[in-house]
Amino acid sequence: MSDRDFFDEGELVGVLTTQPLDRPLDYRAPEGGCATGAFVEVPLGPRRVLGVVWGPGEGKFDPAKIRPVTRVLDAAPMLPEMRDFLTRAADYTLTPLPAMLRLATRSPGLGDPPSMRTVLRRGGADPDRMTEARARVLDELDAFGGQAVTLSELAQAAGVTPSVVKGLVKLGAIAEEASPRDLPYPRLDPGVSPYELSDEQRTAADAIIAGVTGEVYGATLLKGVTGSGKTEVYLEAIVACLRKGRQALVLLPEIALTGEFLARVEARFGARPAEWHSGVTMTERRRAWRMVGEGGAELVVGARSALFLPFRDLGLIVVDEEHDTSYKQEDGVLYNARDMAVLRASISSAQVVLASATPSLETWVNAEAGKYARVTLTGRFGTAELPQMRAIDMRAEKLPSNRWLSDTLVAEARRRLEAGEQALFFLNRRGYAPVTVCRACGHQIGCDHCDARMVEHRFLKRLVCHQCGETKPIPNACPACGVEGRLAPVGPGVERLQEEAATLFPEARIAVLSSDLFGSARALKAQIEAIAGGEADLIIGTQLVAKGHNFPLLTLVGVVDADLGLQGSDLRAAERTFQLIRQVSGRAGRTGLPGLALIQTHQPEHPVIRAILGGDEEAFWRAQAEERRAAGVPPFGRMAGIILSSPNVQEVFDIGNRLARNAEPLQRIGAQVFGPAPAPIARVRGRHRVRLLVKADKGVALQPALARWVAQVRLPATVRLAIDIDPQSFL
Repeated sequence: MSDRDFFDEGELVGVLTTQPLDRPLDYRAPEGGCATGAFVEVPLGPRRVLGVVWGPGEGKFDPAKIRPVTRVLDAAPMLPEMRDFLTRAADYTLTPLPAMLRLATRSPGLGDPPSMRTVLRRGGADPDRMTEARARVLDELDAFGGQAVTLSELAQAAGVTPSVVKGLVKLGAIAEEASPRDLPYPRLDPGVSPYELSDEQRTAADAIIAGVTGEVYGATLLKGVTGSGKTEVYLEAIVACLRKGRQALVLLPEIALTGEFLARVEARFGARPAEWHSGVTMTERRRAWRMVGEGGAELVVGARSALFLPFRDLGLIVVDEEHDTSYKQEDGVLYNARDMAVLRASISSAQVVLASATPSLETWVNAEAGKYARVTLTGRFGTAELPQMRAIDMRAEKLPSNRWLSDTLVAEARRRLEAGEQALFFLNRRGYAPVTVCRACGHQIGCDHCDARMVEHRFLKRLVCHQCGETKPIPNACPACGVEGRLAPVGPGVERLQEEAATLFPEARIAVLSSDLFGSARALKAQIEAIAGGEADLIIGTQLVAKGHNFPLLTLVGVVDADLGLQGSDLRAAERTFQLIRQVSGRAGRTGLPGLALIQTHQPEHPVIRAILGGDEEAFWRAQAEERRAAGVPPFGRMAGIILSSPNVQEVFDIGNRLARNAEPLQRIGAQVFGPAPAPIARVRGRHRVRLLVKADKGVALQPALARWVAQVRLPATVRLAIDIDPQSFL
């Protein structure tokens, strides 16, 4: 990277493009020159592509053939610290730098000049005749919550033609107004509605604020039981960050959480922050990207990719529910947003707060070792008490084969519903049944493109592959033997649980929360808000319900199959089961009403179940840490996964065996290579998958050795190789 800030017209500049090339390319600076970090458009063959001026050109090519930069885009230049972050993230994850740059330039219309555009707002009139299509349009417009929305975006969201929207404009139900494309976000006022913090919260907030006001790097684990007020604590840190004139970023693991959180931010600061996630319109994404870069957005609330926004002066990053597995991106660029947040904060002299009731073992170990500071909230805020937790031994319940809700759980749920309270049944399985089997021949219906069983989704009347998304109608006859009427669903999913609950609780209003049942993020948010408002008596949900939602009337949580996560050989199985059950149990009794969590299990004596019921979290983490230390696995060792895929199974095994035989670059650092072996799901989307696992000591330089190792093999065009540093999933 160069110290040069500016290049005059005609000087050679190195431009890193978003195309899959192995280095910056030489161009001549355009008329008027260009700054280092400038976003530019350059010719590449017959095309024009996006790039960033990365430094001076190399000058190794024929000067007569070097073309000029086509134009400099109207966007704030990329700062040196952002270029440093992308370079170091690429080196750590072994990702080509252009792929990292693509993550940092996901702004629609990045090259468009500033201009006016027509946006839609709610009008003052209601249409004389309300059709279903018109009602959908108005509902979607309300659901955007004041976001700027264009005619095409509104029509697409509502599933109607633009003419329906135009008709509502003519009737005055929707108003059109001209607006600059990219307005700064309203200023956030820390004095609008300050919180009355408890003594424990104030102590925790002050510890984090000290680092924020010092404008130095630091990482803090903010650990607190569910309902302890962690959000109020880190919002106070955001206040301190804004008062220093710096920007703040809050990462959330689930889009569905953003609605409630944004409402809390608006109540606290008098205005809404910028949003960055897949539920935001393209118009708002462009605005957020540009305003973050220009300093017109003080606070961003977003998904993991918000880490790659071009902040001008980032002073605080909060990773809420830092243990959540959704922070690990499992396709494309493989990175963990929690770890990248720590890296970005260190480069920006910012504070990073890792908030969780059940932290990841990696974060817990870093806090124990003193690498991270630690602040702890031990009690629930206000009058709320932690729920009681009890196990239901399913071996003693004697349920028929088609029932999954025990008599004990059903009786307790009835008591809660009769008292006007809510109950939640938690099962971490989407769909109706995980397997459909033919009782005539034993065939299990699988995906045509993957080695995975298809899941019956009765609400959709389809079989769905949860690996590749392939769907097909539920057949009447077995595809293997042709016998009709003998296909049977095996095992429960949330849809089947809903069917059972409807029989047992015929008067109850039942809501099912599962990510596959909602066509848009806004629809999911609306359902969550309705449940919080008391519009459901009984909630049936997957892990979606474990993530930070606040249902005031919810006093009973029933974990239907606590043993589900304990199966398999995943080294994090115990940790994830512990986190998930503790998190979902914490949904009960958050507003003063006494809560109860009942855990259905066939293994009440299992150490993880005992740890969940006993509540001694520190003892659980210590035991887990000792197990991992003894095995030399993360966080006390290093791992990397190599995933080879091809339509030809022999081809990937041949390459995998060649890599395993020629592991000298890894042996030099004392690393071990396991495999090749078929991946647990050995075929996805028609491609056969083979995995190798590399295990090394904690302090070794693993990435350079991996790069030398895989460079020995020339890959055919049909073969893909992906390297997953610090793998979270072994599928």
